[in-house]
Parts: sequence; C-alpha cells; structure tokens
Amino acid sequence: MPRVGVSKIRRKQLIDATVAAIHAHGYDATTMAKIAKRAGMSPGLIAHYFGSKDELLEATMRSMLTELQSLVAQRLREASDAPRARLSAIVAGNFDESQCVPETVSAWLAFWGQVPHVPELGRLQRIYRRRLHSNLRREFARMGIAPGETDHLAEVIGSLVDGVWVRAGLDGGGLDTRAARALIDETIDLHLAARGVAVARASENRAATAKKRKTA
Repeated sequence: MPRVGVSKIRRKQLIDATVAAIHAHGYDATTMAKIAKRAGMSPGLIAHYFGSKDELLEATMRSMLTELQSLVAQRLREASDAPRARLSAIVAGNFDESQCVPETVSAWLAFWGQVPHVPELGRLQRIYRRRLHSNLRREFARMGIAPGETDHLAEVIGSLVDGVWVRAGLDGGGLDTRAARALIDETIDLHLAARGVAVARASENRAATAKKRKTA
C-alpha cells in the first residue's frame, strides 16, 4: 500500500505518468525511472511513497477502477428510473470518452494481462467484474426477467463490454465510444426482444438522459 503522506496532486501526477509510461513502453518495460521522469520526480521519492513498482502499478489500477466506478455512478444519477435507460447509462459510463483514449485503453489491457500472475491485480479485476455484473443484473431483474436469465444476460453484456475493450486495445487506435455504445445497446435490445420484453428504443432513452443532463 502507498505510504502515508503522498498528496492528492502528487498521486495524480504519478498515476498519469504510470499510464503514459505503460502506453509508451509496455507493462514489463515500464520502470520507476521512466515513471519518475514523466512525473518530474526522483525515483527515490516514488519509492518512498509506494515502496516498489508493483505497489505503484497496483495503486494505478485501483485509481482507474475508482474513476470508472464514479463515471458509472454519475451516469446512473443522470438517467431516468426506467431500467432500460439505466442499462444504457451503465454502458455509457464504461465507455466514457475519458476512459477510451489510447493511453488509458493500453493501460487497462496491460493490467488485465497481468491478472493471472499478480494476485492483487486479480482481486481488483474480480471486484470490477462483480460490480459490472451486479449493476446489469439489477436492471434486468427490474424488467421482470427470471433470476437465472438475469445472470445470463448480465454475463453476456459484461463479456461484450470487455470484448469491445480488448478489440480496441489490439487495434491501437483508441476506441469509438459512439459505435461501442450503439453495438452494446443493440445487443441488449435484441436479447430483450427475444424474451418478449417491450421497452423504449435505446436512442429514445439516450435522448431523455441527454435532456436531463442539459437541464441539471
């Protein structure tokens, strides 16, 4: 865990520098010295705050997960109470523009690649996955879908969210958030239609959410 005393400003500088270094050099080639150079600090100061490269990388992933959680929570607050609108809000939060620039996508994929080898990163990944699954399952359940089916649908849509991320990362050009959201919204509507669930069109839900954000 990070040492007590690191300021929020310095912590943000280090997190941003770590993400940039991973994008530029890859996970394995990212060193404390490279991160320190980008952050304008000495490697010794970083070691004082975080102890090791692994601790800094873990703190970076935790920070990114916290930011993602905040983005999803914000979208849910801005959405209407309709379950379908809230499903779109969850998707939109996961594909917020701030999370889909090439540097951030590269960092996420680099972390996921280390999950099988680093227990703490694996724990963080499981937290992310359970949270996404729970959010999706809750809204599907509010539509009257049977419990077993809600778990299945949450797994399908959660896997699609992760899959779109992986493809974008492999392409190396960032992520088209509009296309990603449309693809997943269309998939949700197809699954709901197959189960006889009548809902408003996703575009109408997004328009209502956008109007609420504008008037807030």
